[in-house]
Amino acid sequence: MRTTNRVLTAAAASVMALALTGCGSDDGGSEVPTAGGATTAASASGGGDGGGSSAPDGELAAYLDGKRAFVKCLRENGIDAPDPDAKGRIDFGDTAALKKNPAFLKASQTCASLNPPVPESVEKSLAPKLSPEQIKVRREYADCMQKNGAPDFPEPGPDGNVYGEAQWDQTSAAAERATRTCAPIIGAPADQGPGKG
Repeated sequence: MRTTNRVLTAAAASVMALALTGCGSDDGGSEVPTAGGATTAASASGGGDGGGSSAPDGELAAYLDGKRAFVKCLRENGIDAPDPDAKGRIDFGDTAALKKNPAFLKASQTCASLNPPVPESVEKSLAPKLSPEQIKVRREYADCMQKNGAPDFPEPGPDGNVYGEAQWDQTSAAAERATRTCAPIIGAPADQGPGKG
């Protein structure tokens, strides 16, 4: 999880996981599984190019070269992967089907070492520009999570986003309880009924 959108999406997904284990992303883009269960963002959070500053040309170029090498590897391993866009995003389409496709999972694992992490400058350039109300909601959600069993939940920055590796323990019973307690703040239902994965 690299941006607050992803952090919030992951938190909402923790709630949704009670009902929808393994189903796609709801961040406005697509995410696909890679080796070790990680995901590759297929489009920017919030669905746009974000409101952050632009990434340095050299860093973006190196990142794009890495994404192109990853796509080339996927193709060499039998996956018809599209080219990355100008920001390195790859639109894989129906991610639910890909998560169940053994050939894609095998190819993504084979090519995982070629899939570069998103540089922070690129991440910032893709981050959505949030309204004061959205920033307030993200801060309230983080505060709620921290006070209700997930003390390591990442704190949003001044622009409401979280950059870099935002790690927090989503697996503990306390974190799951916090996720259910705080879900209404971000518009997710607190209790999920039984669902299909």
